[in-house]
This record gives sequence, C-alpha cells and structure tokens, in this order.
Amino acid sequence: MERRAGADQTDAMRLFVALDVPATALEHLEHAVAAVRSDDGRLRWVPSDRWHVTLAFLGEVPEGRLAPLVERLTRAAGRHPTMGLAFAGAGRFGSRVLWAGVQGDREQLAGLARAVAAAARRAGVPVDERTLRPHVTLARGRTTSLDLRPFVEALSDYRGPSWQAESFSLVRSQLGPQPRHETVRSWPLAAGTTR
Repeated sequence: MERRAGADQTDAMRLFVALDVPATALEHLEHAVAAVRSDDGRLRWVPSDRWHVTLAFLGEVPEGRLAPLVERLTRAAGRHPTMGLAFAGAGRFGSRVLWAGVQGDREQLAGLARAVAAAARRAGVPVDERTLRPHVTLARGRTTSLDLRPFVEALSDYRGPSWQAESFSLVRSQLGPQPRHETVRSWPLAAGTTR
C-alpha cells in the first residue's frame, strides 16, 4: 500500500495546554492594555479572546497520541488543587514579545505545569523543556529592533483582581491570517485549595 506524502502532518494537530482564566480577569487586563495600546503598526496585538496562560506547548501531535494524552492529563488534573492567582505587572522577551505577569500561588502553578509536561511525555508527546514563566502574551513586535520598555513601564504597576484557577484545557491552535484557538477538552482541578 502506498503511503501519501505528508500524511503524518495531515493527521496532526498543533496543541498546547493552558490554564483557564475567568472572563472577569481577562476583561480587567484588557481595560489596562487598552490604555497603553498603540496602533502604529510596530506591534501585533493579540486579541483578548486568545489570551491564555500556557502550561505546556506540545506542538504538532499525531491524532493517534490524543487518547493517551487525554488519559494522562485527566490523571494530572485530579492530583492538583485549585489555586489563587492574579495578573500583575508586565515584561518582555527581548524586543519581540510583550507580556503581563501572573502572581499568587506560583509554586503550585509550576507544579501543575511540571505534571502536565510529564503527562504529555508519558503519552509519547515531546514537550518544550523550558522552565515555566507564567504570563499572558499581549503583543509581538514586528521587528527585532523595537524597544518594548515603554510598554513594560506603562503596565508595571498593573495589579488585576485575584481569581481562582479551577481548570485547564487542551487547546488546538490553528495558524493562518486569522489564527484561532479551539478547546479540545477541559479538566477541573481537584477540589480544595492550599489557601
């Protein structure tokens, strides 16, 4: 039987795992960002409906790995309690990415991210091994010479309302002129908090 060229890519999905953020927290952050937003074309602002706190980026995942991944993520969710978080401050990754930070139960958040990454690896899905730096990407620079410091300074005093992280989701990312995020599956975290 002849195998189609690129069949593996056709049957793969670009996936990541993200903490679910309440709409009220996103709306509060959106209001703060609107006050500093520049539409001069130097930045591509990420629409707030695509804002998320990434726990693990999985990349292209073959469809055949989806069932074991779902099973392992279900186990991870049941082992981690809800946690109190808030958006606060801002930062940058070089001259390319402007982000808002996350404060609160960061140790718990880091533990959840490690568990999610371990679940993916056990399901046969390679995971980006970078240490978690919890954030929400607000904008991306169009050039490598853009100075993002004025935007970081303008948002440095931002403190959003506290919110309870109660679930996370496996999300499919579809690239293109109008990128989209589609939730594949969500899991509640275990009942109870450490606070």
